[in-house]
Amino acid sequence: MSRSARLVPVVPVVTPVVSALLALTLVACDGGVRGTSGGSGVRDPYFPKAGNGGYDVAHYGLTLAYDPGDHRLTGTARITARATQDLSAFDLDLKGLHVESVTVEGARARWNRAGQELTVRPHDDLDKGETFTAIVRYSGVPLRYTDPDGSSEGWLRTPDGALALGQPTGSMAWFPSDNHPSDKATYDIAVTVPEGLQAVSNGELGEETTAHGRTTFTWHTAEPMATYVATVGIGHYRVTRSTLKSGLPVYTAVDPSRAEESREVLARIPEIMEWGENNFGPYPFSSTGAIVDPVDDVPYALETQNRPSFPGVVDTPTLVHELAHQWYGNSVTPKTWRDMWLNEAFATYAEWLWAEDHGGPSAQETFDAFYDGVSDEAGDEIWDFPPAKPTSAAHVSDPPVYDRGAMVLHKIRQKVGDDTFYDIIQGWAAAHRHGNADTDDFTAYVEKTAPDEDFAAIWDDWLYGEGKPDHR
Repeated sequence: MSRSARLVPVVPVVTPVVSALLALTLVACDGGVRGTSGGSGVRDPYFPKAGNGGYDVAHYGLTLAYDPGDHRLTGTARITARATQDLSAFDLDLKGLHVESVTVEGARARWNRAGQELTVRPHDDLDKGETFTAIVRYSGVPLRYTDPDGSSEGWLRTPDGALALGQPTGSMAWFPSDNHPSDKATYDIAVTVPEGLQAVSNGELGEETTAHGRTTFTWHTAEPMATYVATVGIGHYRVTRSTLKSGLPVYTAVDPSRAEESREVLARIPEIMEWGENNFGPYPFSSTGAIVDPVDDVPYALETQNRPSFPGVVDTPTLVHELAHQWYGNSVTPKTWRDMWLNEAFATYAEWLWAEDHGGPSAQETFDAFYDGVSDEAGDEIWDFPPAKPTSAAHVSDPPVYDRGAMVLHKIRQKVGDDTFYDIIQGWAAAHRHGNADTDDFTAYVEKTAPDEDFAAIWDDWLYGEGKPDHR
């Protein structure tokens, strides 16, 4: 992600007691019910209501229809999951929208709503290890709402359609899910829009069919994807398709009003991708590209999987940043939002490396500019808190996570030298490809890769230490 707006609203928290009472109420509805409720939330340190317990999603099949005229979204979510405990009920995250029906394994299920929680009680209990399919039918006008750092997310209207952006929790505005980065899944997304409009999503485009004045676009994502990087773009686009030398498909969709100003930058995707593979290792997905679609008051780009989204102007450093996220963030995904720096430090340091390799300042010069407080990118705020310990949900996208996080990576590079440093960043991407990892996993991996080095000062002063380290 690349953000430029950082505000500090209040984050609501629902206590564990409330969740427990809801679970007990659901279990008590019928006599003789065995098993337990999966529970709401996975106790993320910054977004405690995000995600849900008791199951693991394998696949989302989303069938959507949207009309920009009345802003109405109609959806069916077919969710295939495996129970990780005996379940008499489970939760999905869904914000707004009207639920019309829920079935589990073909039988109608009871359900209720409380805030963002859609609590489902199957007709029959689910056993631990059982694979099941839940189908949720829903409709309504999806929400645009403000996340804790003041940025807009969710279902964002554009002049001719919409763009769905989900970091950190906005995806629950348009489909029910286990909305936490720790639970990744594959996707099939079919979007029906009025004829003449286009619908772009993650993965690769399959069928495109038109009937009765409406066109359906079907997209398939074969590699695991976190909910927060799922996207749908609807509108008029200039679509460009090509392939890299490797044969990797490139699909870009650009709003006509941004086509000319974006053309030269997007033409560098092949160059950036080749550079990325040389630096970070094999590309982890089956296509690449970009979506460029203007959205009012959205000043950030987002690393939506396969093709990053740019609601504003596209520039080369931001394109490098968002494409680097495909390795770090989308493939290697954080276990919790506390580990956000593992996404943003790598993507920010990719910008430093790109500049170093393309006639700009060296990474050392960029590091020094941040340390000395003369960088145009950030000032003293990079020392507000350690990269691995944001102070609240409102600050997970603040400069310490991005810029001081990149400084941590540069300190590792200083310590081990270039050869071992590239072994570390390429090996890290390979070791956790399509998985989840946290800060402890990263520090352990670094120490394992360079066992003769002592990293204690880097971890203590730069990664976890308060304030500005007294040495560079």
